[in-house]
Amino acid sequence: MPDPQTAPGTQGPAKYAGEPALEILVHGMDGSTPEELLNDPHTVRIAGDATAGVFRRVADANQERARDTEDGELVSEAYVWSNCAPGNGSHALWFLLLPFMLINLAHWMRPTSDRRTSTVRVYGLLIRLLGLTLTVLLVAAACELAIDVTAWQCAGTPECAAERSWLGFLAPDASGHGGWWSQPGRRLALAALVPAALAGLLWYLSQRTWSAYESQTPLPAQAGPEEDPGRIALGQPGFWYGRRLGARLRAAHTAVSLFTVAAAVGITTARHDRRAGGPVPLEVFGWLLESALVAGGAVVVWVVCRRGRSESTLDRNLDRSLVRWLPLSALVLLFLALLYAGWSRPEWQSAGRLPGGDEVFGGIALVQGLLVIALALVARALYRTTPDPRTAIRGFGGPTVAMLSCALGGVMSAGGAQRIADWLDGSGEPGSGGTIDGPPVLLMWQASVMLPLLVIAAVLGGYLALRTAHHKRREMTTVLLDYPGEPEDSARTRRIAGARARAALTDQAPFLLGTTSCAALLLGVGALIGARMTEEVPGSAAQGLPPFFAGAAHTSQALGSWLIGFGLMLFAAWGGRAYRDPSARRTIGMLWAVGTFWPHAAHPFAPPCYAERAVTDLSWRIHAWTRSTGGRLLLSGHSQGSVLVAAVAWQLRPSVRRRAALLTYGSPLERLYGRWFPAYFGPAALTSLHRGVDHWRNLHRVTDPIGGPIRLPGPTGSLVDHDVLKDPLAYGRTEEHPLPAPLQGHSNYRSDPVFYQERALLMARSARKLSPSPHMEAQREGGAALDQPADRQEGA
Repeated sequence: MPDPQTAPGTQGPAKYAGEPALEILVHGMDGSTPEELLNDPHTVRIAGDATAGVFRRVADANQERARDTEDGELVSEAYVWSNCAPGNGSHALWFLLLPFMLINLAHWMRPTSDRRTSTVRVYGLLIRLLGLTLTVLLVAAACELAIDVTAWQCAGTPECAAERSWLGFLAPDASGHGGWWSQPGRRLALAALVPAALAGLLWYLSQRTWSAYESQTPLPAQAGPEEDPGRIALGQPGFWYGRRLGARLRAAHTAVSLFTVAAAVGITTARHDRRAGGPVPLEVFGWLLESALVAGGAVVVWVVCRRGRSESTLDRNLDRSLVRWLPLSALVLLFLALLYAGWSRPEWQSAGRLPGGDEVFGGIALVQGLLVIALALVARALYRTTPDPRTAIRGFGGPTVAMLSCALGGVMSAGGAQRIADWLDGSGEPGSGGTIDGPPVLLMWQASVMLPLLVIAAVLGGYLALRTAHHKRREMTTVLLDYPGEPEDSARTRRIAGARARAALTDQAPFLLGTTSCAALLLGVGALIGARMTEEVPGSAAQGLPPFFAGAAHTSQALGSWLIGFGLMLFAAWGGRAYRDPSARRTIGMLWAVGTFWPHAAHPFAPPCYAERAVTDLSWRIHAWTRSTGGRLLLSGHSQGSVLVAAVAWQLRPSVRRRAALLTYGSPLERLYGRWFPAYFGPAALTSLHRGVDHWRNLHRVTDPIGGPIRLPGPTGSLVDHDVLKDPLAYGRTEEHPLPAPLQGHSNYRSDPVFYQERALLMARSARKLSPSPHMEAQREGGAALDQPADRQEGA
């Protein structure tokens, strides 16, 4: 690989006339090391910490301080942020919270619109409410596993408890009595500690990751962006600092988690007291507890609806009383519910399923379906104001991903409940000859949805395979046109054509996700109808149906629970492997990078946002360097790094931004972000970025499954996008490439000579366009360093 410090045809660091120049290299999700980025085994960290830092060659560590530094010498430094994202095997469990990440992602998929702000606020409100239902669903599923299936059913059945010795102290004896813990209310209170601990764990992870990644202080007001009438959303001062909203959402979701656990224990106990005609004080306390839970839920909904993101200003204020007292009140209410359930009730016996399960999960599914439909209507209204054919799924990207998030949450909950019930029942089958009835009927139906979804996925996979084969045949006729005069090698041609055809599969993602989302919605409706038809029939979900449909439902239910359990383990293992194996990282790492790039706007328990740390680091670094040197910048970003440098450029002052050139390669700025997040990376936003910076060039290959052209409208597009790079560099063996040139795809853009040619042209254009700053004139005349920022010296 050519030396990144060396311009073509020169020895040593590149020299450009005029001011000092700094190149900042930002890697993608490949997790490149400083040595790889700078192509030097001897590097040193000059700023940052173990999470993210700036590195230079040892020889360049103090380049600006050297008295003999020549004007115009280009110094390269690498910003390494790979440790910002959850990046090792222990963090693979973050993938189990994928529904939370997806619903947060759906918030940012709002279509570009000229509609008034109220419609945009409704879109955000619906997304936040969907996020709240996902938290309730997760905690309700944990309650189902611990409280209903384990403590109520298995521990309350002597035959089931006998097979699990660790449940012996909870089980009643043959006469229906037993030890102190054998009473149903006390068993429920003890089991409720498991979902309560889950709620506490989610709060702790959210608090810890916010402190580690997202609490970075942005540039202060006096050093922040200037007044910029054309500023887009990512350039707003408060975009990368959502402290107030994050704290409110964290308090609300923690409180609703605890309220859900309290309701699972307290409402069941209150219903028993009313049916059994217990003591009046207990009945009154039950009514008060239920009223308090309803009031607490209403407060949580009000908190979520009351405030969205504030991006136009840097919002440092916290609603401290709300953030502190809402979770604390929920914790007190949970403690009272546990005490209430633990009161002695010798006559209480547990039998069948815990009452209310079907109503709870059915209500969650119904509310989620209605919210998704309402979200689709709002998204359609927004898209119609400024339609763009490049927008994914015609503006329905947000509702599509939100539907997939809800479907994934429901399937994971149902599969987990069914698997735990099967394990506890031993050789029996819950609901059909086993010792326990198992989870609610609706969860059984939702577990059976997994098999039809796999069939649909297989059909879609076959369709895409046929399209890929057809595309490969077309490409085989055009490969040799890119390498004129080369003798044909059929095997080589097939490999190149296959790489091009597989890279084009990325553009089929809207069709794939849209079809899967519609299928999930229809199957969810079918599960609700099926559960409604069989909820009065004792046994499994398959009973109560005609023989043919009963057999199909029974098979789908049995296979679905196994497939979901296997899928969760496979998914977690795959997620951990993605950060150890570069080939696996390229397949799913980019999707994970997109999901964790965005700040928390809809769900506080989503995986941490690395960009809030990375963008803040780079913004501070650039302003500090330009203030001390008054020099020029080259922001060089690969893959996800190109998205980071674009976000940083929008955060810079206009005067600093005009001194920065962009070089992006393998960039998903338009192919992924522009299509799926049009309100933030659409044509208008990318055009404003091109106009704001000094120059911008983008490199891409047809074999790259992630990067692509920027596609700016009009003649501007040809100024930004370079012609498609050849991949491989040579078709056969040549004097320049005596060995077969490898197919690079998304990697190693800096191995192409075009990279260094464009890099040199960008810096040469900047040197001709910009005159030396007053700061540099003072240095040349031997004057003292100026105290004012560089852009103020320029008369900005």
